[in-house]
Amino acid sequence: MTPTSFPDAPAGPVLRELSPRLRGLERPLRAWLDARRRFPLSTTQRAELGGLADDLGRQADALDVERPLLVVMLMGGTGVGKSTLMNALAGSAVAQASFTRPTTRDPVVYFHHSVRSDRLDPALRLCRLAQHDRPGLEQKVVVDTPDLDSNDVANREKLLALLPVADVVLYVGSQEKYHDRLGWDLFKDQRRRRAFAFVLNKWDRCLTGESGLRPDEDLIADLKAEGFTNPLVFRTCAQAWLDAARANPGATGLPPKPPDLPPGEQFPQLVQWLELGLNRLEIEAVKARGVGQLLTHIVQAADGVRPPDLSAEADKVAAGWRNLLADESATQAEVLVGTLEPYRTEIEHHFSVEGQQRYGGLMAAYLRFATMLRYAGSRLRDRHPVTGRLLGVGKVETPAEWNLGMFAQDCARAAGERVLDQRTAALVNRLLVEADGKGFPLALLDQPTAAAGRLDWRDRATRAVIDALAEVERQAVAPTGWRRWVRGTLGLMANTLPEVSLVATAGVLLWNFFMHGQVPDLFQVLLIGIVPLVVMIVLHLLMLLLLPIRWGTIRSEFRGRLEDRLAGELGGAFGPIPGEVAAALRAEREQVDRLAAEAKAVAGWLADRQQAARVGELYGS
Repeated sequence: MTPTSFPDAPAGPVLRELSPRLRGLERPLRAWLDARRRFPLSTTQRAELGGLADDLGRQADALDVERPLLVVMLMGGTGVGKSTLMNALAGSAVAQASFTRPTTRDPVVYFHHSVRSDRLDPALRLCRLAQHDRPGLEQKVVVDTPDLDSNDVANREKLLALLPVADVVLYVGSQEKYHDRLGWDLFKDQRRRRAFAFVLNKWDRCLTGESGLRPDEDLIADLKAEGFTNPLVFRTCAQAWLDAARANPGATGLPPKPPDLPPGEQFPQLVQWLELGLNRLEIEAVKARGVGQLLTHIVQAADGVRPPDLSAEADKVAAGWRNLLADESATQAEVLVGTLEPYRTEIEHHFSVEGQQRYGGLMAAYLRFATMLRYAGSRLRDRHPVTGRLLGVGKVETPAEWNLGMFAQDCARAAGERVLDQRTAALVNRLLVEADGKGFPLALLDQPTAAAGRLDWRDRATRAVIDALAEVERQAVAPTGWRRWVRGTLGLMANTLPEVSLVATAGVLLWNFFMHGQVPDLFQVLLIGIVPLVVMIVLHLLMLLLLPIRWGTIRSEFRGRLEDRLAGELGGAFGPIPGEVAAALRAEREQVDRLAAEAKAVAGWLADRQQAARVGELYGS
């Protein structure tokens, strides 16, 4: 299709108003890309979003002018006559003359002399710059690019670096190369963000009279299959028009029509479309349509990197982890309690000594003597049990007062070295396996779970042992509830009855001696000591019966409290991880949704304000 009339119209302020909106969208997109996230981006996704952010900035700069420039970029393979077409459009060999900045680079930028070079995109300023004075191309910049199928990788890289600048891509082909794979793949990759028109050059070679589809018919059929309802295709013989221009060097506009042009040749229509068809109204529309496609692409890309909602999976994982952590805390508690098992006599001795501090007088002396006999093998004073027995490093003198906290600390550290470090590493693996079974992506849990596993669990286990043992000691020394009343009653009786029985027995003997003249015999004299001793033995038996201090009781209480503390430590470190990851993903999901919503809002604003122009044939559906 070729336009038949090209009406001009004054441009509205739509594009100038669009520029700050694009910058307002670019900033949060770049901030989101630079931020640390739980949900990882692949290299391809990061590159795509980075390119979209660059396009936003480039479009914002290009639109923030009174009269925006339209960049028309020629793209094609080797031998299709792309440079010849460029020279024919210019009416001379622009690749060899009229340079404002000669360089050795292949791309050529053909633009009006009224346009300052600093208005060009930075990528275009590095190319060969060729100026002209043709009024019809005043707002257009025509760029000849390297061959897309060049054997020189650097040439393809130059083309790919220039493509983001293009507003309209003029895809140039010939009868041999109008649908080669490399060019077609690049076209399909760019068509969602660029306007496309097509040139079938060397048209005279396409009219061979052979049966079957002609190249232009085949190309149009393929374009319709790609969603171009009415693709814009120009059939040209660029070399003939370049030869005519060289034969008439002083002519302005199109040279005289070359002789023997094949039927259907459309080079004049191509020039007319570039100069008149792409007027200011169409330039505004192409710019707006290109921005609209860019915004649509951003929305699609945002949907592709939108984190999943893993709230339900996180709840399942958290429940499974609670069971694993409970089992692990029970196992670790048993291991730590086991390290104290060889020293149960010393611990009982210590608890007994601490519990007897509240007794005085005869009862205190009796209890000290009874404890000394009962724990004759205990080594609270003369040797440090852990360094002497557990670690096997010899005998080390210890302070006179045995420190239960230091003892428990050494035991816990020894257990950590032998068992707990390996169990923690195994626990991390079991947690990840459990999460994988519940459908939670391991890539999201691996890092935070490993970080929790690298915490100083020896120190945490040591604190748990010390605190749990201290609680058991406090409970034994100063019990609560009914034990408190029993202990108080026994304490009152123990601190008074021995002395009372002693005084009472002695008083009875003295009364009998003075009042009745009865001289006490040896047994009666011994009763002064026997009666208080019997009282103290009875009280001691009551203490052992009602307030026993035995390793079995201490162990059970200690293990329960230690398990609770370890469960709290493990649960506090590992338990929140699935929920925290899911919450972080929800927050990131909301950020992506906000970005997509902002892009849709700008696209909606643009759609409401777009001017009607005949550019639909440049875009597929």
